Amino acid sequence: MEEKWLVGVDLGGTTIKLAFITMYGEILHKWEIPTNISEQGKHITLDIAKAIDFKLEELGETKSKLAGIGMGAPGPVNVVTGLVYEAVNLGWKDYPLKDLLEVETGLPVIVDNDANIAALGEMWKGAGDGAKDLVCVTLGTGVGGGVIANGEIIHGVSGAAGEIGHLTVIPENGAPCNCGKTGCLETVASATGIVRIALEELNSTKDGSVLRQMKEEQGAITAKDIFDAARTGDVLAVRILDKVAFYLGLSIANVSNALNPEKVVIGGGVSKAGDVLLGAVQRYFEQFTFVRVAKSTKLAIATLGNDAGVIGGAWMVKAMINKN
Repeated sequence: MEEKWLVGVDLGGTTIKLAFITMYGEILHKWEIPTNISEQGKHITLDIAKAIDFKLEELGETKSKLAGIGMGAPGPVNVVTGLVYEAVNLGWKDYPLKDLLEVETGLPVIVDNDANIAALGEMWKGAGDGAKDLVCVTLGTGVGGGVIANGEIIHGVSGAAGEIGHLTVIPENGAPCNCGKTGCLETVASATGIVRIALEELNSTKDGSVLRQMKEEQGAITAKDIFDAARTGDVLAVRILDKVAFYLGLSIANVSNALNPEKVVIGGGVSKAGDVLLGAVQRYFEQFTFVRVAKSTKLAIATLGNDAGVIGGAWMVKAMINKN
């Protein structure tokens, strides 16, 4: 029998990533389309269906080549019904994503939170290296998380398990978070949070720093600028990095003390900082972790980059096929 392809879809606020993937997790074709968020995102499912049809036509293949679609969406998801409870940036509330996409494509669809599918991708083909007990922390414009226990994503009673970005790390006088709370990990370990800390440091001290110079010349600085400066030993940048690593190490330690995973994988754009970030986080992780957990849980930087979501989506389709 001819081997079918798995379709991975990773829905972001600005782009939708799509890929045709083999049963062994190898990406055959990948591409992306812009996310049309007009009219409360009602065109998104049709855009995905058209994109899949166009690509099949381009490759001279038919719909029968596809086994199904695994899709990640921002926000909490009911994984049984494929309902997205809320995706603020897309204008969705109680949105029946699975049902609509199945109607548009004629294919079986399985939907989960985008951070969860990134975790599945890293487990299957990335830094997880096959570990069945794994936590993935995604550091981007926000902070996402996915928890895998015994090879299965933990969803919790309302689809909100793994919200590591909303662990409270500053109980008093913390910065406001998009979730409505204050002092969340997201406010200090996301790309935007790291820049905010840097601007506070620049405003409250007169210390000389390459960051101060960049801010004056360019009018802005990025998280990448801060990590690059820390690598060169810039005193202010090292201090900012240490503060971020403290909150991240503390949070990962607390999650690991509760779950004792084999691996904690740090992904997202901020993780591109690599060893300069990982080394600092590792120190605080060891300080705050129960000794037995510290010895058995390994921290690693994600290896799949932007492909984690589509590979994780493909994994969900494969798992669905194996169950049936």
